[in-house]
Amino acid sequence: MRRRGKKLNRGFGGLAVLGGLLVLGGIVGLVYTGVATLTSMLLFGWLLLIGGAVGLLQAVQSRGTGFFWLAAVVAALNIAAGVVVIRHPEGSAEALTMFAALLFLAGGLFRLVGSVVVRGPQFGWTLFQGAFGLLLGLLVLFDWPHSSRYVLGVFFSLALLFDGLGLIAIGVGGRRIVSMVTPPEPVSDPAAKSPPEPAPESSEGSSSRPFPEFSESVRDQSNN
Repeated sequence: MRRRGKKLNRGFGGLAVLGGLLVLGGIVGLVYTGVATLTSMLLFGWLLLIGGAVGLLQAVQSRGTGFFWLAAVVAALNIAAGVVVIRHPEGSAEALTMFAALLFLAGGLFRLVGSVVVRGPQFGWTLFQGAFGLLLGLLVLFDWPHSSRYVLGVFFSLALLFDGLGLIAIGVGGRRIVSMVTPPEPVSDPAAKSPPEPAPESSEGSSSRPFPEFSESVRDQSNN
């Protein structure tokens, strides 16, 4: 049990360290938003490229089935999109920023209309979310294409920051739980491990007659 507890402690400690690295990356990304935007776009492009290559290999392995052509087309599109994003990260950032702005606008408008029409128990919260999404979409759209230099980097950095904080919380909490359920190490008692002390040596001649009084009484009874 203690051995498993040590392994779990090491695992949760690794999660906490990884969370600290993600938090550090998120803070650096919030300071340098332009670099974070380009980094996120290159990472997105490589993910598309690797995912397309893996999908193409799976399509080749499943040839002869009805899903071969669909898997091959999807893999080819992923590879093409990955190549375009890697070669043109700034243009890809502008396109994704426009898409994000339209997504915020549509989501905010839908929540605003839904909250007014339904008026459920979460009316105020849904109305606030809709208004916030609509305002964010308008701000990004009015500052486009200049907003494409920092919007994706800010989102990417915030995602790293919150994921890192979550991993740190899991790692620290997991180590505490493991320490609570793991039995403590046994305390070694030096007195218990020391050899017993030898008995004190008796006077001369006691080895041959250890109990002289008892032997004399037994001899008297035998004579009687």
